[in-house]
Amino acid sequence: MSKQELVVIGQDGAEGCCPALLTAPLDEDQATELAKVFKALGDPVRLRLLSMIASRAGGEVCVCDLTPAFDLSQPTISHHLKQLKQAGLIDSERRGTWVYYRLLPQTTDRLAAILTRPAGQPLAETAPVGAVS
Repeated sequence: MSKQELVVIGQDGAEGCCPALLTAPLDEDQATELAKVFKALGDPVRLRLLSMIASRAGGEVCVCDLTPAFDLSQPTISHHLKQLKQAGLIDSERRGTWVYYRLLPQTTDRLAAILTRPAGQPLAETAPVGAVS
């Protein structure tokens, strides 16, 4: 298991450091940073956890409410939450014995902006993903 630290994108104060994928090619550093965030999202359990946190009324959820939704041990859930936190997708706060998690919308908004086709740009005529030609 890697002990590599994940760099949180979009928290260095530099606006516009990562262009949309459809407007300009990413440089090597930008691609490396984004790949770390996408890697954190590349697991179905982490996607479900992020969705559960993001969709929770009040904007935060206790780990005690997350764990029962999975057929996994508490340490495994904690590991997945740690990966999401290191990627800058969520933050946490300890209150007594429990930890509460909340979405960091600046990171998900930044990912959305990077993946969004600029307004007015024509959509290329291509086959849908997964289509056989």
